[in-house]
Amino acid sequence: MIVSREAVSGHEPVLIQEMLGLLVPHEVGQGRIFCDATVGLGGHARAILEHAGPQTRLIGLDRDQDALACARDVLAPFAQRVTLVHAPFSRIRSVLDALGAIPVDGFLVDLGVSSPQLDRAERGFSFQRSGPLDMRMDQSVGETAADFLARVSQAELERVLRDYGEERFAGRIARHIVEARDRGELDSTGTLAAIIARAVPGRERHKNPATRTFQALRLAVNRELEELDTFLDQAPACLRLGGRLCVIAFHSLEDRMVKRRFRAMADLATPSPRLRILTKRIVVASDEEQARNPRSRSAKMRAAERAA
Repeated sequence: MIVSREAVSGHEPVLIQEMLGLLVPHEVGQGRIFCDATVGLGGHARAILEHAGPQTRLIGLDRDQDALACARDVLAPFAQRVTLVHAPFSRIRSVLDALGAIPVDGFLVDLGVSSPQLDRAERGFSFQRSGPLDMRMDQSVGETAADFLARVSQAELERVLRDYGEERFAGRIARHIVEARDRGELDSTGTLAAIIARAVPGRERHKNPATRTFQALRLAVNRELEELDTFLDQAPACLRLGGRLCVIAFHSLEDRMVKRRFRAMADLATPSPRLRILTKRIVVASDEEQARNPRSRSAKMRAAERAA
């Protein structure tokens, strides 16, 4: 199923102005190349193309083929200057190499899940809409959440929920899930959410008890932290000197990884620091944006530029 442009109209990219201020210098250069390594629905990419001038080229990667189809539609007015590639951002070096696009002037990575992914029950990301236990960003490859839950041990599931979901009731939830699986009751996201609700004692205000478990399973199924780690290994060497890297994270695990890696690569104690950090503090959405777009409340952006 392809997501229509109308279905995307309610999806507002976060931190647009803040991102442009950090990623795209005020001066307009000739033949600049930017890479949106998680192009999604194309909102950030469109803003970059509009802001950076008519000579700018943009390369967009995404492993969600439905998202790429949407981005192609959204970016149609700039089609001659846009190249879209179906690939995870962990393959950034090989993709750019094949396109002859190294060095690039700037990278953007938005690590969030898009509204259409959450809204479509058949994708399996949402605990609010019952659907199959899928959760794959790329539905053409890899194991689904159902596959993962069918094979995982209780001890390993507890570790995943604790480490990836920061879930304090990881042990209780893992036991309830495994027991339900062994009874043959684990058949949909709705069933999984109900099992979690029964396992968790008490409730947090304004937070569904399944939130952290679904986050942990999504991270595990898509190997998202491993993908981010690989990208951060490769991206700095693909930047021109002075080129910039902006990362928007929505979870503390991802943000901590970006913070640590930026600091390590900007360490002045090393002979030749690779990065210079541009954001001494994380950049968050304004009160106005948070009121207009609740999704932006958890967005955290960090940026750095290549120094050597």
